[in-house]
Amino acid sequence: MINLINNLISIRQYLFPSLYFIFVFGCQSPGPYDHRMPEDNRFTKITLVEQLDEPMELEVLADGSVFFIERKGKVKLYNGETGETEVVGQLDVYPEHEDGLLGMALDPKFDQNGWMYLYYSPAGSESINRLSRFTFDDRKMSRNSEVVMLEIPVFRGCCHSGGSLEFGPNGNLFLSLGDDTSPFESDNYNPIDERPGRAEAFDAQRSSGSSMDLRGGILRIKPKPDGTYSIPKGNLFPEGTPATRPEIYVLGNRNPFRISVDPKKGYLYWGEVGPDAAEDHQERGPKGYDEINQAKEAGFYGWPYFVGDNKPYWYYDFVKEESIFKYDTALPVNHSPNNTGVKELPPAQKAFIWYPYDESEEFPQLGEGGRNAMAGPVFYSDLYRDSEVKFPKYFDGKLFIYDWMRNWIFLVTMDEDGNYQKMEPFMSNTKFDKPIDMQFGRDGSLYVLEYGTFWNAQNDDAGLYRITFSEGNRPPVVNIAVNPNKGAAPLRVEFSSEGTMDHDEEDTLSYSWDFVGAGQEQSNEPNPTYVFEKPGIYRPVLTVTDQSGVSVRNSLEIQVGNEPPKVQLEVEGNRSFYWDDLKNLKYRVKVTDREDGRLETGEIAEEEIQLTFSYLAQGFDKIQATAGHQQTHSGPVGKVLMEGSDCYACHALQKASVGPSFEEISHRYSAISDQELDRLVGTIIHGGGGEWGDRLMPAHPQLEEKEVIQMVEYILSVNQGSATGELHNLPVSGSLSLDKHGPEKGTYFLSASYLDKGAEGLDPIPGRDDLQLRYAKVLAASADLTHDAAKANNKGSYLVKFTSDSAFLAFKSIDLRGIYKVVMEVDPANTSGKLELRLGSEEGELIGESPELSKADKKGESRWIEVELPLSPKQGQGDLFVVYRGPEKTSIWNGFLLNSLYFNQE
Repeated sequence: MINLINNLISIRQYLFPSLYFIFVFGCQSPGPYDHRMPEDNRFTKITLVEQLDEPMELEVLADGSVFFIERKGKVKLYNGETGETEVVGQLDVYPEHEDGLLGMALDPKFDQNGWMYLYYSPAGSESINRLSRFTFDDRKMSRNSEVVMLEIPVFRGCCHSGGSLEFGPNGNLFLSLGDDTSPFESDNYNPIDERPGRAEAFDAQRSSGSSMDLRGGILRIKPKPDGTYSIPKGNLFPEGTPATRPEIYVLGNRNPFRISVDPKKGYLYWGEVGPDAAEDHQERGPKGYDEINQAKEAGFYGWPYFVGDNKPYWYYDFVKEESIFKYDTALPVNHSPNNTGVKELPPAQKAFIWYPYDESEEFPQLGEGGRNAMAGPVFYSDLYRDSEVKFPKYFDGKLFIYDWMRNWIFLVTMDEDGNYQKMEPFMSNTKFDKPIDMQFGRDGSLYVLEYGTFWNAQNDDAGLYRITFSEGNRPPVVNIAVNPNKGAAPLRVEFSSEGTMDHDEEDTLSYSWDFVGAGQEQSNEPNPTYVFEKPGIYRPVLTVTDQSGVSVRNSLEIQVGNEPPKVQLEVEGNRSFYWDDLKNLKYRVKVTDREDGRLETGEIAEEEIQLTFSYLAQGFDKIQATAGHQQTHSGPVGKVLMEGSDCYACHALQKASVGPSFEEISHRYSAISDQELDRLVGTIIHGGGGEWGDRLMPAHPQLEEKEVIQMVEYILSVNQGSATGELHNLPVSGSLSLDKHGPEKGTYFLSASYLDKGAEGLDPIPGRDDLQLRYAKVLAASADLTHDAAKANNKGSYLVKFTSDSAFLAFKSIDLRGIYKVVMEVDPANTSGKLELRLGSEEGELIGESPELSKADKKGESRWIEVELPLSPKQGQGDLFVVYRGPEKTSIWNGFLLNSLYFNQE
């Protein structure tokens, strides 16, 4: 009998492995996250490397090392064992517009042959993009190993290059190509301008609509060992079909920027960056939509004749400026004289998921605003080795999609046939800074490449990250901060791990700091101090380990050798408030830089100091309310609104990016009329282009007109005073008139900055000091912090209700210099109590106190009791707390009310 069982086991472990497992071990119990989405805190986002320069695509190796490319031509390798990143290859590229080094894929047998495929725009005068194979050997990509596989003629003058590379499960290589067509001068609808002389840039029918042009398509080829390729069966046009290119798998794309291939089913997915029309037009066609597309087989996907779920455009005669007919999805016909392919195209396939600038009717969870759709991987747990960080089976067969502009990631669930069922947000509480590519590693963790805040720039928040999953014990969440992160040598740095935590509260954490690398200088304290003796760029690493032995590390950069400049704005009088009788503000700028010298001695020239003075009529409380929970925002309302939108993705203050710099815009419209202002506002809301070359302003229909006006006013104030009264490049000392305010009290802004000259090979460092003066009467509702105090809108008047004893509100960084009393408007309602003024905290130094107040203290018909709290004079700025002392608990309906505080100098 024993021999019989052994024989059965021996047979089953080869023929029926799952049956063998059950026979020997019994049924495997399902995991807790086999059928439900894990909580966000089950995932940990780990920083691998940051401060990248326009990263584009990545490839993960078996050991957790990662290749990634940067648009200006660098191929980099992150070492999964050491955490170091090095440049392993460099291509000379044409980096203008949307060209450069765009795509990368590793050969399925990379471990044996070292082949990597790159799609790039070679430097030089020839207008081509190129797909080439290179060999990676001895930790370098050999430039001389290039084998050119395919060259594509392009128009180097605009946009929509595409360029994503991805291998499918059968060793087929997919390459996405944009339509290479300017979206300008077609009113943000489909660019089908057939007029003579317009073919090169303005008619997408010559590319996306042509079966003889590779642009606007997704190619599918089979690379061969000799560097050539064959055509797989099942492409859109069989080999030998007249007037067609057999490489085309998908035709009819505008800008398929990121693609992925289902590793089991072979389905192709891609994000399609759509056109910019903000509204449907009865005689032109639909508004713009971004798309997530799915191709189960070869097909035509509509552009430039259809968008979204096959919403048809009109054929528009640009000569007569007339719409002639709507296109037919069942039989799209390309009559353009610029078409070199067949006239009758295959039936158009509709998008898998589609969404506009405003809220989507079909997919409202995707939100509103700027859009840039991209397709990520489809996950299957059995394709990855078992590990403690592998995503659970809940994700099996699900597609990751993401948006570069909206910074979200969604998980799409499909049925067995690949049909859409539902979508749900992934890690919605985690910040992503323009995700641009993602891929699962061999251990089942997700690697994410993020482009960072600004377009066409090296960004501090551009980086490579790894997301791990924890079913049981969760890894620590590691935060790291330093003070300072720049300075002259020797530099004493205080390190902090504040905010580091573990979701498994019973875990005890241990800390290990590596200050200069290779374990030479270390500390096990949570918050150590270290002195860097020599100039250089350092990347200290903090490793935090829980009691189960799970470690997570984080790092940041410290620059030693250049001391940041110290900029001080000295003013006569109070630094927080202005009063009606204060007519002038006397000021002086002081700048000291260890390497450059001092402004006062002439070592730093006055013209190197940037000094700006402006007035915003909206008021300080309006500015704070607009900033909301995003405490990093500060300054004029227009600037705050812009920081909360997508403006800085395409524009910068001084440097032209996708669009012109704000300084250029301000110079052009130095004497703007009301009509021009209305036109600029309309362009931002509805989109437009052509005034700044080949760049398009996308539509922003989600913004309100009054918000856009504030944004335009801020932009126009950048380099001039005529638009909003802002003054620039003022003398470093003098007197400014505080005469802009009327009955409505706004806010004055004074800002001084200096950019030093760099030192020890390090980049220049800016220094800045800002002054904001608000009117001395402050609404209680504008407080920076409240506790047991409710803000309420009472018939247009914003009040604060204190609802329990020791409730408080706080105003940060208030200057009490010259303030001798505070006059408060109080309504005790149906309760009683008193108010205290304290410094630093709700239990800090008591500097003022009201008498006990009740409803009986009201006089006449006035709602408010004016209460004077005398103060002893104080120096310097600090946090001011208003603390209520009264009954232990009151109803919110009967709470003690505070309307305003007036800071009086008399």
